[in-house]
Amino acid sequence: MAGMIAHPPRLMLLTTVRSYRMEAFRAAAERLGIAVATGLDLPPELADQWPEALPLPFAAPDEAAAGIAAYAAEHPLAAILSVDDSGSLVAAAASRALGLPHNDPAAAVAARDKFVMRRLLREGGVPTPWFERFTTADDPAAVAVRAPYPCVVKPLNLNGSRGVIRADSPAELVAAIDRLTRLIAPPPPRPPTPPPPASYLVEAFIPGFEVALEGLLDDGQLRVLALFDKPDPLDGPFFEETIYVTPSRLPEATQVAIAATTAAAARTLGLWVGPVHAELRVNEAGVWLIEVAGRSIGGLCSQVLRFGIDASLEELILRQAVGLPLGDVGQRDRAAGVMMIPIPQAGLLRAVEGVDEATAVPLIDGVEITARLHYPLTPLPEGDSYLGFIFARGETPAEVEAALRQAHGRLRFAIDPLLTVL
Repeated sequence: MAGMIAHPPRLMLLTTVRSYRMEAFRAAAERLGIAVATGLDLPPELADQWPEALPLPFAAPDEAAAGIAAYAAEHPLAAILSVDDSGSLVAAAASRALGLPHNDPAAAVAARDKFVMRRLLREGGVPTPWFERFTTADDPAAVAVRAPYPCVVKPLNLNGSRGVIRADSPAELVAAIDRLTRLIAPPPPRPPTPPPPASYLVEAFIPGFEVALEGLLDDGQLRVLALFDKPDPLDGPFFEETIYVTPSRLPEATQVAIAATTAAAARTLGLWVGPVHAELRVNEAGVWLIEVAGRSIGGLCSQVLRFGIDASLEELILRQAVGLPLGDVGQRDRAAGVMMIPIPQAGLLRAVEGVDEATAVPLIDGVEITARLHYPLTPLPEGDSYLGFIFARGETPAEVEAALRQAHGRLRFAIDPLLTVL
């Protein structure tokens, strides 16, 4: 099998029990002949439920890094990768302790704290909107006086677009802060005492067309693997992502500027090696970075990317991590896309119909429903998941986008409203 070597390197993947991404990395490792160890964010008392995994306290990076170092003393590791943001601090700390290639731990902190990221980007000269950090102890009316409009309120450390709300006036911002406070403020302990304040960010809204960049960093040099257009407007009040299509239809000069901005942001944050995923907006003022992280794209979206003869994104990431040649990194398909199926309303998912009809749409490569039947659904901005994913491949981005929309139109979801307990 191509890529197999006599003495396979061992790589540790850090993840959580809820991650979508682990199976794709496992499949890639098996195909390449790379041994995989798994580090899970688990308390020791639950370790018996995952006997093949090393339980690690992700909330205590130094302690977790020490656990990985003890494991590596008996089972040498060639690399440590975090599958998502959850283990990025641990991966950086453990890699530094073992002398393995790694990003600056400060980059992992910035990827998990939107205020830190904004501050570092501004200090590094990367175009940055007005922003300011507040806490739930601050008077929302006073915050509303300080903010420009339109603006966006967002939590510091929730994934994706969860908790992100646009406000076009002081009254809307006060309402958005109240809604976000209910999401991020911890419940009071017993006996009741005031909960500690939680921090959040308010920043100027960046108008424009949004894209997502997928790449690999090697000693600070960025190799762009894919640039996705997001053809659905993301103007608020909430920011639920839906369709990603690659290659981008933006002008070549704009794509070069997007790559340059991503590379500059990565250097500023201390990202030097491994996968990078960036979200950016483009308008008449130029390219603006929304977020950048030292990981690959989330959810099941990576399934739409194939390189060379038939390599997955995860294969390229693992090849780089253990020092194998990357091979052909050109995209196999002329155009490809994925739709993250939005949750239309809160309630209990009772039935999903039309999957076969959606799959039968020309150019559709697959439909995967990830939401579980008879479980509650929570849409944005409070929710953190989708109903599932639709994948398509074709000759042009326009054809792929049209196929995704047609397939989505054939899906039907029966959702019962949640009963209100008085």
